[in-house]
Amino acid sequence: MNEPASSLPTPLASTAAPGSAVSTLVTQPRRKTRSSRSTRRISRHLQAIRISLTGMILLALVYTIAIGKSLLVPLVLAGFIGLALNPIVATAARWRVPRWLAAVTLMMLLMAGLVTAAVTLSQPALNWFHEAPTALRSLAPKIKPLTQQIEAASRATQSLAGGMPTRAVQQPSMLAFTAWDVVSTAPKIVASVLTVALLVFFFLVYGDEILRRAVEISPTFAYKRHTVSIVRSIQVEVSSYLLLTAAINVTLGLATAGMLYVYDVPDPLLWGCFATVANFIPYVGAITTTTVLAVVGTLHFQQVGTALLPAITFAGITAVEGNLITPMLQGRRSRLSPVAILLWLLIWGWLWGIPGAILAVPMLTCVKLITARLRGWEWFAHIISR
Repeated sequence: MNEPASSLPTPLASTAAPGSAVSTLVTQPRRKTRSSRSTRRISRHLQAIRISLTGMILLALVYTIAIGKSLLVPLVLAGFIGLALNPIVATAARWRVPRWLAAVTLMMLLMAGLVTAAVTLSQPALNWFHEAPTALRSLAPKIKPLTQQIEAASRATQSLAGGMPTRAVQQPSMLAFTAWDVVSTAPKIVASVLTVALLVFFFLVYGDEILRRAVEISPTFAYKRHTVSIVRSIQVEVSSYLLLTAAINVTLGLATAGMLYVYDVPDPLLWGCFATVANFIPYVGAITTTTVLAVVGTLHFQQVGTALLPAITFAGITAVEGNLITPMLQGRRSRLSPVAILLWLLIWGWLWGIPGAILAVPMLTCVKLITARLRGWEWFAHIISR
């Protein structure tokens, strides 16, 4: 009996099987190589898209910060004042004093101090502004010997270089203020002060409640506890830093006013307050105050040595304050890199002007304290530290 055809051996199939296996083994690495190349290509495209979107978001954020200056500056200033005054209100609350009563008392004291300072210093400041053009013209004969030496050195340099000496053309001074300027800007200043005062009051009264509501929406209990610990530690450190910085600057202003009073410089309280506010801007504030005191001393005194004595004394005071007192009181946790400070001052001075320069270093300190406790952002706190 003949066997069925299906049971017969198939040599062609048996000989073709090894070849097909070899071809499969050869094509599999090729497919893997092509898939890996396409994966790398897609990842590069996604990374480029991510970088482009990040850059666009940063540009949009910078533009928003720049155009929202009138809204953001009072908000940031009120936030810092609220952080600085919150420990006082919290201490009063522990002594069974209502938060609203402690906040009202603090705001009344602050407003009384601001009104007293404005009434006391407004007239001397206006007198200096009105007399500035005449005073600057009278300053020219006092510094004429120095300018003659500089011009002689310039002519000698130009003659050696083979050029013709050029004479500088004096431009008339345009520095002048009228009563209408003061009257027109007074409502804006009053509105800004009232806005900041109201924001500070509400931050002091309802700050803890806002924090409690923010913690309540956290997903887990561990996350809530971690958030509360981070916020509380940052609040304590930022408030202590702001209070200590304000105390140091006020002390510097009082020392400057006393020094100017001893040297018989007119309006010492005005320049003491100027030194207090300017010292919130590191490096730039001290240089500006030294230059202003040099000009004021030159206008008031006749001899050059006596005229520069207030500026030299202030430079010595700021050197002691910046190199000994402030590092000793603040410690290393709040110390910042000078390069980071200057870059931060340039950025926020460009965005917000003088208010941005004043608020730049407190904002940088808060950013350092926050990033030091956020997972994945420790590198930024390490870079801006000194």
